[in-house]
Amino acid sequence: MKKLSKSWLIAGIGFLAISAPLFAHHGRAGYDSAKIATVKGTVTAVEFVNPHVLLQLNVKANSGSVEKWQVEGTSPNMLVREGWLKNTVKPGDEITATGHPAKDGAKALRIEKLVLSNGQELTFLGPGS
Repeated sequence: MKKLSKSWLIAGIGFLAISAPLFAHHGRAGYDSAKIATVKGTVTAVEFVNPHVLLQLNVKANSGSVEKWQVEGTSPNMLVREGWLKNTVKPGDEITATGHPAKDGAKALRIEKLVLSNGQELTFLGPGS
């Protein structure tokens, strides 16, 4: 019986060790919550899927070159509760995204607010924001 209990204990510890990375990405640790940045660009892709809505943007840099940015929002179900639809933001839309920039300098932003070209403001705050 002791051998069986020990096997289950080892299996449980192994499962937890393997699954830990699955929980790690849900934190906001990769974004600098003390800073706010704003980028304006053209949406090239929208992923309205769990666990987070992702938008890809082409942003014109001061140098004139085009930078590829990824902006991350909260989960689709939270956005639907705020009145969003899957096609609220579409490829080709010109948007301004404001939020917390990536700590590592990557062209990434945790969105708090989007402004569409028609002036409509959309929030991405979600729980705990």
